[in-house]
Amino acid sequence: MKGSRNVATSFLASRGAKFLIALPLVLAAFALMLQWSGPQSPERQELLLAGGLPSHMSIASASREREGLAMPATRALNEGDGKKGGGDDYASKNDRVSELWRPGAGFKPTTFLDPKGPKLAFVTTTSDSYRQIKLWTQYHQSLGVGRFYLFVDGQAARPEVAARLRTLPGVTVVLRDEALKHRQAHSRIWNETWLAAFFHKPCNHELFVLQSLNMEEGIQLAAADGIDWLLHIDTDELAYPGGAPEFSLQRVLAAYPADVDTVVFPNYESLPERDDVQDPFTEVTLFKRNYHHVVSDAYFKAYHTVARGNPNYFITYGNGKSAARVQSGLRPNGAHRWYSYVKAPKEETSDQAAVLHFTYNRFEDLKSRRDRCDCAPTEEDAKRCFILPFDRMAFLAASMRSDEELIRWFRERLVWNDPATVTDLLKNGLFVRLYEPQVLIRGFMAADDGSPSLQAAATQLAQPPPGEAAAGASRLSVRSNPLDVKARR
Repeated sequence: MKGSRNVATSFLASRGAKFLIALPLVLAAFALMLQWSGPQSPERQELLLAGGLPSHMSIASASREREGLAMPATRALNEGDGKKGGGDDYASKNDRVSELWRPGAGFKPTTFLDPKGPKLAFVTTTSDSYRQIKLWTQYHQSLGVGRFYLFVDGQAARPEVAARLRTLPGVTVVLRDEALKHRQAHSRIWNETWLAAFFHKPCNHELFVLQSLNMEEGIQLAAADGIDWLLHIDTDELAYPGGAPEFSLQRVLAAYPADVDTVVFPNYESLPERDDVQDPFTEVTLFKRNYHHVVSDAYFKAYHTVARGNPNYFITYGNGKSAARVQSGLRPNGAHRWYSYVKAPKEETSDQAAVLHFTYNRFEDLKSRRDRCDCAPTEEDAKRCFILPFDRMAFLAASMRSDEELIRWFRERLVWNDPATVTDLLKNGLFVRLYEPQVLIRGFMAADDGSPSLQAAATQLAQPPPGEAAAGASRLSVRSNPLDVKARR
């Protein structure tokens, strides 16, 4: 009996010691994350942002056009003056700094979803797993996003998965049923010219059109829910509210004047440093920064080093993602931008906030390209099926090489395992280390796998404000436009 008590005491002491060691480290990491607001060096203030490049740098404009997918009409947007804070006094009234965890009766989470701030929603088209989507929503709820309109396909559309997704706070699941197909077949989009270049083409082109159609439906849902800002973000992307107090996306968007209609978040591209990455959100912390957020001289000087023999600076898109105020006339302008049927929107580009794009981080991401779409492994067919040059290269490499040859190709073009090169690119600002997403998502994963108290804390953190439960996708069947009957703030 005495021996068993000693064993139990030793076990509890061991568990307690581990807890006491780990707890300060976790709290310190969160505190550091929340207090960091990014460097404010003089060079940062001189970056070229939304106003575009001077004429002597037109080569960069051409490069970005090749990398991006913005529709032609986007170039006619009015340029912002870069001054913020005039249109919404929410930010100025909320300058306090809160903590993620408040001590008291145990540790209770403080949600960043402020009911007094602007209401944010994401619309996405996804075929990801339940676990991936859940972590993606939890992360963005901690930034202040209250609603998620999920247009599901593939495994996400399976009845058992869709049913579980509907139980997540703030989530509306939209199945691609006959009613949705009928509405989208009669969409106004088909009569417009701005997306016509992508019509009736296979694979990536088809997805690009589908995303635009789903964004159109998402506008209707957002209007019915009284959403202020709508963003189109994929489930392999994470919003990063760099420079914002409390790491809050609400605070980022609340700072823009009322006359700003759309805000572009430049994309950063994730960079694997090993060839065995399995979970990019928790294993990848190195990112390639967008041209809008770096010093132009450094960008041009290291362009070929960063491209690494690939077609462009970014391996996939380079034109970011944007948020739009939900107002009358709003329409998608491709998957990366918004526009309006009634006016030329005023657009600004964020100088610190970004969208983190986790692409081609796993060897399996590259290998699976050989099974993507019904396309022959030829240059001509690859061009017909894939919009971006690197996607074509990846499809051909995956289709025509053995696994041994393909892993070498993966290491040569996509894995950044040379510490000296990485350090140089970190020093000149083209690369950046970001740990906040990793810390938050690991926290949610630990809560899901851990004790009941941790699970309850994570659930509380993710809850929307009272009375804001997500409505069902059946609202889409009502075709009256809420934007035409409800005055916007």
